[in-house]
Amino acid sequence: MSSHSVEDIKSESNRLRGSLLDSLADPVTGALRESDQTLIKYHGSYQQDDRDLRDERRRQKLEPAYQFMIRTRTPGGVVTPEQWLKLDAIATQYANHSLRITTRQAFQYHGVIKRELKATMQAINAALIDTLAACGDVNRNVLVAANPLESRAHAEVQAWAAKLSEHLLPNTRAYYEIWLDEERVAGSGEEEEPIYGATYLPRKFKVGFAVPPVNDVDVFANDLGFIAVLEDGALAGFNLVIGGGMGATHGDAETYPRVGNVVGFITPEQLLDVATAVVTTQRDLGNRVLRKRARFKYTIDDHGLDTVVPEIQRRSGVTLAPVRPFRFEHNGDRYGWVEGEDGRWHLTLHLYAGRIADTAHATHLTGLREIANVHRGEFRMTANQNLVIAGVPASERERIDALAKAHGLDAGERLGTALQRAAVACVALPTCGLAMAEAERYLPDFTGRLQPLLDRHGLRDAPIVLRISGCPNGCSRPYLAEIALVGKAPGRYNLMLGGDARGQRLNTLYRENIDEAAILDTLDELFARYAAERDGSEGFGDFLHRSGVVALPAYPTHRQIALELHA
Repeated sequence: MSSHSVEDIKSESNRLRGSLLDSLADPVTGALRESDQTLIKYHGSYQQDDRDLRDERRRQKLEPAYQFMIRTRTPGGVVTPEQWLKLDAIATQYANHSLRITTRQAFQYHGVIKRELKATMQAINAALIDTLAACGDVNRNVLVAANPLESRAHAEVQAWAAKLSEHLLPNTRAYYEIWLDEERVAGSGEEEEPIYGATYLPRKFKVGFAVPPVNDVDVFANDLGFIAVLEDGALAGFNLVIGGGMGATHGDAETYPRVGNVVGFITPEQLLDVATAVVTTQRDLGNRVLRKRARFKYTIDDHGLDTVVPEIQRRSGVTLAPVRPFRFEHNGDRYGWVEGEDGRWHLTLHLYAGRIADTAHATHLTGLREIANVHRGEFRMTANQNLVIAGVPASERERIDALAKAHGLDAGERLGTALQRAAVACVALPTCGLAMAEAERYLPDFTGRLQPLLDRHGLRDAPIVLRISGCPNGCSRPYLAEIALVGKAPGRYNLMLGGDARGQRLNTLYRENIDEAAILDTLDELFARYAAERDGSEGFGDFLHRSGVVALPAYPTHRQIALELHA
């Protein structure tokens, strides 16, 4: 679909209503009208089809097996046990009997058919969770550091993130009319959108809140990032990051991933005004002609930081203060139990690619249901697709441990090696329409083949960051990984190398369009060098740079600002 047509669809949509009601009521097809396939994204859903079944259904002269993915809006990925049980029941009744934690701390449901779409949406809202603006050219789900190293500060950062998420919601009542049967009133379709305007943003927009020393949200990959600055355990404010983004297009030098620029410091009270100024600057300066160049990172590179930053200050009425010191140690999750300041405990569980299901190997869906039935704290999804059972009293640890172990969720051997624990993958095939290669389904096989190479070179516990993406759009944030596979075609990937374990440096294309055998041969040689030549606890990506195997990527105006300021 061309950029022009998307802009037209938004402009003519009656504030995101379109003909969705008619499309949903059409019994002849399992699909929506073409324009409504664009509009439903703003309501938190994508139309997809099962690509594994395409050829067979074509031979039978049947339309594709249309289904819908639904994504929640859950700022910081925090849900109560009561909400968990309701979301679990929805997965069993309407979806494919699985929950999936995304890299943006949301739940995704897969396999919902059109005639059950409204009932599913209503059930999600009955759990006091919505899906509004989880997709589309608006601000998406807001990320928040999930590891509760400092309970009081985490709660304060989480509260600001939730406030910002609400502040940046579209004003249209379309969502409530279509899915929740709110009565349409006079003037519907003309609601004022002071932040988004009549055609919303040029492209999607992502926000993340990080709490050093852990960069588990990959804050530099977001259009807008906030790095919490804590003083004596209290939140003093945020360093502001702008212009990160992961998406690219194969073979197109005009598109590229980018790490955000750290441009100043703000107090918490300035946050909403500054965020609004950033979003409206992108709304007005962003590229609405060429959709692939419409993200905020390109707006900054096209206009320059010396134009964009003063514009943000002008619109917000806030003069950015100098950046305050910060330091990240890593961008992964801390597994096992951690005690918070308030004496409550938090258990981080590893989940392969965020998929929660009952399989022949482990009953994760059932196990987490049983934990939710007794847990009195909350659940926190992480941006690395894992799960924190948070706020557990010391007296309840033993019971939670026993349930986790009984269902294969424990932090023992099943947790896997360091490589497996740090690995992230997007959904890809069979449902994502953009996927060129496998990702989630390939992750266990690939790590299983890679691990023996690490073992052979004495690197079994080397904490290497691996990410797999089925296409170059970068939902699994592959361009920040020390090793990344970016799908090019079935069974073939671009091998990207040289990111760092802090999420502050992009990797570089090392081998293009190669199969598994070539990937493993290449990595085997590099692991041998790493084992022999590394400097103490030097990370794999850092070694590749120091030894000259890879260099920083030469994107047009790419700047490693985070590294320059805070190496």
